[in-house]
Amino acid sequence: MPLTDTRLRALKPKDKPYKVTDERGLYVEVTPTGGKLWRFRYRIGGAQKKLCIGSYPDISLKQARDAAYEARRAVASGGDPAFEKRKRKIRAEFLSAQTFEAVAREYIEQMMVQNGRADGTIVKANYFLDKLAPAIGNRPINEIEPFEVLAPLKRLEATGKHETAKKCRSFAGRVFRYGVATTRCKSDPTSMLKGALVTPRATHYAAILEPTELGGLLRAIDDFTGYMVTKLALQIAPHVFVRPGELRHAEWHEIDLVDGVWKIPAGKMKARRAHAVPLSKQVRGYLTDLAEMLGREGYVFPSARSSKRPMSENTLNAAFRRMGYSKEEVTAHGLRATASTFLNESGLWNPDAIERALAHGDSNVVRGIYHRGKHWDERVRMAQWWSDYLDELRTGGKVIMGKFAKG
Repeated sequence: MPLTDTRLRALKPKDKPYKVTDERGLYVEVTPTGGKLWRFRYRIGGAQKKLCIGSYPDISLKQARDAAYEARRAVASGGDPAFEKRKRKIRAEFLSAQTFEAVAREYIEQMMVQNGRADGTIVKANYFLDKLAPAIGNRPINEIEPFEVLAPLKRLEATGKHETAKKCRSFAGRVFRYGVATTRCKSDPTSMLKGALVTPRATHYAAILEPTELGGLLRAIDDFTGYMVTKLALQIAPHVFVRPGELRHAEWHEIDLVDGVWKIPAGKMKARRAHAVPLSKQVRGYLTDLAEMLGREGYVFPSARSSKRPMSENTLNAAFRRMGYSKEEVTAHGLRATASTFLNESGLWNPDAIERALAHGDSNVVRGIYHRGKHWDERVRMAQWWSDYLDELRTGGKVIMGKFAKG
């Protein structure tokens, strides 16, 4: 006899569980504590199976019958509703543990660290994660909606950090796409945020582009009274054309003072391509002074707090501020623009050699050799000429008669 709500409410607990059938495999099991649990019994290949549907009255009689109907349809189609329910439960438990922060940290380790991305790139990825984590770090990645990502980005925008907001969105998108590829989520919610953020205006690193001003900067560096390692880094930086992150992460095993070459591995370069820097006699002199001070182990420019870490990314720019230069006048990264401008204006060097010196498309994957690529000999001569010219400017000597750009 089919069940009714009146009969269901009247069912009383007994010392042992007992069953009361409804129809076509559906029944309710009454527990000694008074629970009334919906069950559906079916057979697959001669084996009896049981599907747990839920408890009454949370699951009404009609809902239980509807669930039983759907289960019968699944069995008729060759499915196993109890097995599918277990799979859904396991997946739900798995996904609930896959938070945005957990997936993001896995992404950084698997796709960035193990793929040899530059240290600076990895540091920035962790910085972006730190900005996003308070808002969505603990949320299951498959449940995050676009507005949840937009909220922390808009907070960054409100403080004027438009470029940071844009880069955080880009980083979040890469994490979500990694989540899709590894079955932790179904889509990238940041794809719906394109156009929702203010487009930052393009900015350029401040750089000195006038000879007499460059001479003044070089003299100011020589007069710097701070930490000696910082001073030597400041003295070397104008000569070598590298990015600040590449300079501060330099290690002694990469530097050959005899042959005059610094071999930077691909993992430390922005474009993940190995690069070689010819070292002028002036740079070798500065490095020899450093080696005599600190030895030739570990980082060339270690942190003042720990020799196991490189100097901070803000060290050189902070030193320029102590010297009286504003961020609108000079930056560590802007020294590359200074060298590029002066070398091109001189008319003495092949523009391709200058570009290769700046590590703009300077790889030769097939050859795979650091310092025997095209333009190497010219780059060696150019590096020495540039250091000699910097010395001329430092002492107030002759300057190149070029059409130098104005800041």
